[in-house]
Amino acid sequence: MKLRKELWFGFSLMAIIVTAILVLMPWGNITNGHLGLLMLALIVVAIMLGFPTAFTLMGLGMFFAWLAYRSVNPALAVQQVLDLMVQRGAYGVMSNDVLIAVPLFVFMGYLVERAALIDRLFRSLHLATVRIPGSLAVATIITCAIFATATGIVGAVVTLMGLLAFPAMLKAGYNVKVSAGAITAGGCLGILIPPSVLLIVYGATAGVSVVQLYAGAFFPGLMLAGLYLGYIIVLAKWKPGLMPPLPENERRVPLPPLAQTLAQQGRNALTGLARALTGSGAGVAKRTVFAQLFVTLLPALFIVAVLGAAYRAATAPVVEADTAGLVEAGGTLAADVKEEATGIIGAPEADAKDSADKNPVAEGAKELAPPPGAEQVKPEGAQEPPGAAQTAAARPAGQEAAASAERLPVPTWLWVMFGIGIAALAVLYWFWNWERLEVFKMLLSSFFPLALLILAVLGSIVFGFATPTEAAAVGAFGGFILAAAYRFIAHWRARPGAVAVWTTVKELGAIVKDSSFLTAKTSAMVCWLFVGSAIFSAAFALLGGQEIIEKWVLSLNMTPVQFMILAQIIIFLLGWPLEWTEIIVIFMPIFIPLLPHFGIDPLFFGLLVALNLQTAFLSPPVAMAAFYLKGVAPPHVTLNQIFAGMMPFMAIQVFAVVLLYMFPAIGLWLPQVLYK
Repeated sequence: MKLRKELWFGFSLMAIIVTAILVLMPWGNITNGHLGLLMLALIVVAIMLGFPTAFTLMGLGMFFAWLAYRSVNPALAVQQVLDLMVQRGAYGVMSNDVLIAVPLFVFMGYLVERAALIDRLFRSLHLATVRIPGSLAVATIITCAIFATATGIVGAVVTLMGLLAFPAMLKAGYNVKVSAGAITAGGCLGILIPPSVLLIVYGATAGVSVVQLYAGAFFPGLMLAGLYLGYIIVLAKWKPGLMPPLPENERRVPLPPLAQTLAQQGRNALTGLARALTGSGAGVAKRTVFAQLFVTLLPALFIVAVLGAAYRAATAPVVEADTAGLVEAGGTLAADVKEEATGIIGAPEADAKDSADKNPVAEGAKELAPPPGAEQVKPEGAQEPPGAAQTAAARPAGQEAAASAERLPVPTWLWVMFGIGIAALAVLYWFWNWERLEVFKMLLSSFFPLALLILAVLGSIVFGFATPTEAAAVGAFGGFILAAAYRFIAHWRARPGAVAVWTTVKELGAIVKDSSFLTAKTSAMVCWLFVGSAIFSAAFALLGGQEIIEKWVLSLNMTPVQFMILAQIIIFLLGWPLEWTEIIVIFMPIFIPLLPHFGIDPLFFGLLVALNLQTAFLSPPVAMAAFYLKGVAPPHVTLNQIFAGMMPFMAIQVFAVVLLYMFPAIGLWLPQVLYK
C-alpha cells in the first residue's frame, strides 16, 4: 500500500505534465521554441519514469539538436549534431579543470569513512553531550556535521550513522520518527557544508568561483546545523517522552586505574594534577602527570592562541599602498578590465551569433562576470609599473618601520571577546572533573586527527593557499594516512608485531580498492551528467527555448525580490520529484542568464540554491536519504515513519532559506572579507 501511494504521487505528476503538453502545445503551428519547451517537459517525465538521467539528457539533446539543425540545413544536420556532441559535450567536460576536484574529494570521503574513527567520534560526542536533552540525537547531528566536512557524501553519512546511531537511539527509547529525522537531516548537511560536490557542480555550471562558494557556504551550513540542534533540544525538553534521558549508569564514564589513582588528589582534575605534579603524585611518575596536565591545558592553549591571533589581526597597522604612477603606466585602462569566469553552459545569444567566429573547442562556452568583490588577480610575469617603483624608492626609509611599530588601538569587540574567552575557561575548568578529562581524551583521539584533515583541506582553500583541486589531492592523501594509522593501531592493540603490520597492509589494500571503485562510479556519474547537460542545454538554446523563457519572465515585470522568491519556490518544488544533480545541470542554465537582469549575485543565488536543494534528499517520493536509512534500519521501521520524521527538518530548511535571504551577510560576509 505504501509503495502504491508513492507510485500514485509520481504518476499524478507525470499525468499533469503530459496533460499540459497536450492541451497547451499549438500542434498546428509548432515552432522551434515550442520544441524546446517540449524537450524540457519530456526530460522531467523521462527521469520520473526511471530512465538514466545522463543518457536521457544526451539522447533528447541530440534528437532535438538534429531537429534544430535540420530546420536550417538538412544535409549537414547529422554532422553538426556529432560535432556538437564531441566539442560541446565531451571535450567541454574534459577541459574543465574544476571537475578534477570531484573524484579527489569523493576518494577522500570514502577513505575517511573506512578509517574506523566515526564510531569512536560518535561515542565520545555522546558522552560529552550526555547532560543535554536529547543527547543521542544531538551527538548524531554533530557527528554528521563533522563527518560532512570530511566527506560530503550523503549516502555514506546516512548509511553509517544509520548503523551506529539508529540502533542506539531506538534502544534508549527514542521515538522512531525523531531518530530517523535526526539521522537523515544530519546526513544531508554534506550537500551544503564544504567540501560539497554540489557546490563544485554549481560553480562549474554557473561560472562562479568554487573557492568563494566554499567560503560562503560555511556559515549557512553551521546555521542549519545549529537550527537542527535547537529543534532537537527544545523538543526533548518540551516532550521528554520522545527522547527520554539516559539512565545514570550510562552517563558515567569508567575511569582507568591511572585516573582513579590521581583522583585521590581531588575531584577537580586541573587542581588534582597540579598537586600531583608538585607533591608526591600518589606514586605516579612525574612525566605521566605532566602529560596528563598538558592534555588538560590544551583547551586553554587553544583559546589563548585564538585570542592572540585575533589581537594581532585587529590591531595590525594599516598599510596604504601608494598608487602614484599607475595612471601613466596604463593603470586606468587596467582598472577597467574585469576578471571573468567561464562556465560550460552556453548562452543562446553566444551560440547564435558567434558560432562561426569562435574556436570550435570553446563553442557554446558562456562567460559570466564574477560577483561583486571578486579579487582581481595580477597576471603572472606582469612588470611593476615604473611610477610605483619610483614612489617606493622615494619613500622615507624609516616610514614603514614606524608604521609597523604603531599598532591600532584595541577595539571594543576584542575586549568583549577576551572577556568571553576568559569566562569560558573559568567555567570549563570549574567543572573539569576526571570523567570530563577522560571524555576529552576520547575526543582528542577521534576528533583531533579528523579536525587536522579538515583544517588542512578547507583552510588551504578558503585562505587561498591552494586551489580546490590541490587541496582535494592533499585531503585524499590525508584520508589514506588516517585509514592506515587507525587500522594499524586497532590491529597492534589486538596482536602487536609483524602480524599487525601485514594485516594492516592487506586491509588497507582492500580499502583503497573499494574506495577507488566507488569513486570511479560517482565521478563517472557526475561527468556523464555534465556531458549530457552540455548537449541538452545547447539543443535548448538552438531551439530558442531559453529566449522564450527569458521573454516570458521579463514580461512579468517582476522585482528582484519577486523573481528570487519565484525561483526558490520552483527549485523547492523540483526537489520533490528530482535529485539535486538533475536540478543543477538542467534548470540552473535557465535561471543563471536571468540573474544579471535582476542584479542578483550568482554567488548568493548559488548559496540559496544549495541550502534549498537539501530538500531534494528529504522530500518524498525521491528522498534518497530515506532509502539509504531504510536499507540499514530494523525491519519494523517503515518508510512512512522515516518520511514523517523528515518533515519537521524540511520546515527548518525552508526557515533557513528565509533567514539567508533576509540576512545575506550570513553567506556573503566571509567571501567579502577574504576576497575583497
